[in-house]
Amino acid sequence: MAGSTRADVRRLGDREVVLVESHFGPHLGALQAADGVRIAAAADAARTMRLPLVLILASSGADIGEGLPALHGWGTAARAVVRCSGIVPILVAVDGPAISGPALLLGLADQVVMTAAAYAYVSGPNMVEAFTGEEVSPAELGGAWVHARDAGTAIEVVPDREAALELLTELLAYLPDHCDALPALLDTDDPVDRPTPEAGDLLPVGTTGSYDIRKVIACLADDAAVLELRAGWAPNLVTALASFGGRPVGLIANQPQSVAGTLDIPASQKGARFVAFCDAFNLPLITLVDTPGFYPGKDLEWRGMIRHGAQLAFAYARATVPRIGVTLRKSYGGAYIVMDSRFMGNDLMLAWPSAEIAVMGARQAAEILMRRGSEDEREEFVASYESRLLNPYIAAGRGTVDAVIDPADTRRELCHAVEALETKQERLVGRRHDNTPL
Repeated sequence: MAGSTRADVRRLGDREVVLVESHFGPHLGALQAADGVRIAAAADAARTMRLPLVLILASSGADIGEGLPALHGWGTAARAVVRCSGIVPILVAVDGPAISGPALLLGLADQVVMTAAAYAYVSGPNMVEAFTGEEVSPAELGGAWVHARDAGTAIEVVPDREAALELLTELLAYLPDHCDALPALLDTDDPVDRPTPEAGDLLPVGTTGSYDIRKVIACLADDAAVLELRAGWAPNLVTALASFGGRPVGLIANQPQSVAGTLDIPASQKGARFVAFCDAFNLPLITLVDTPGFYPGKDLEWRGMIRHGAQLAFAYARATVPRIGVTLRKSYGGAYIVMDSRFMGNDLMLAWPSAEIAVMGARQAAEILMRRGSEDEREEFVASYESRLLNPYIAAGRGTVDAVIDPADTRRELCHAVEALETKQERLVGRRHDNTPL
């Protein structure tokens, strides 16, 4: 069969996958009808054999010379890939252009890696100039770094094809072959009861000081080994893979180093997509909370903060994998709810003694409730508010927090919780599908 793609069952590291590779050859990797059929057959094989589907793309789009059949081929391929969604992991490495229809395969994938020379867009520079009058290069329009920093398409940019395959191999180590299997245990000599006082020491004395949540995660995870995904996009929310007691997990954490760890539209999208990914492939979710709330602004509200903020709440609320939360410091308002709060259905909610769980901070509350009071009255209100409401023991007494723990015990508690919840099963309501707030 003619075309610019090939597909076979191959090994990546010690894992068997169905691998599809497009060749950037004489037709610049243009996809013919035969290529679409081949990609669809490979996707169907991956779904039937319950093996991860890995695509290596370098394509200039549908073959213009072949015309409509090439478009039909792309449609056939896209439908088959969608049928794999949530059943087997769909991983893509882009090592060249991904233009027009093939570019949308990136949006259908679970995770995408791009090489430094790669670029992807639906409408190219010529069309952009024709419609807008703006001249733009392929790299400016859809270069790899654009997709890593601005669009959120790529989880990481790597130097070349070999590095892309190495990263996908590392990613596969945390994933099962399919949705009906648990991820394999990872080798580690890191004791599950290792004390982690250094995690607590990373928090500043004041509630407004900044710190790097990634250092906290490294303190807690096995062997400090953490695979962060989409580090360049929405950096105010960290999404990463790690293991606890050898069991792979997904980690979501607010990042105080970026806009104080507030949630905005990109962070909500990033978190929701990651939660859904972990839920599909049986990765327990650990959520580390330190956020003052949603980022305020007219522009965000006009762009749909309500809809996009709801995506994160929706993803958590429907997730059936084990869910464990730890409030490190601030957890206020609507952001408290969507960061997998106790009554969103998580299985275990822990808190450090430094945790503050409330509708808002003391100063913000004083500005609303004591706006006509004197400065002394405001300060008295703030002190009272902090003592009455801003401590985790009040939340624990009301059932919002299951236990207040010493930071030094955090790794031990998380490892034990992940092990204890390994056999969790949750009955799903029978329905065709839900209606995600896209």
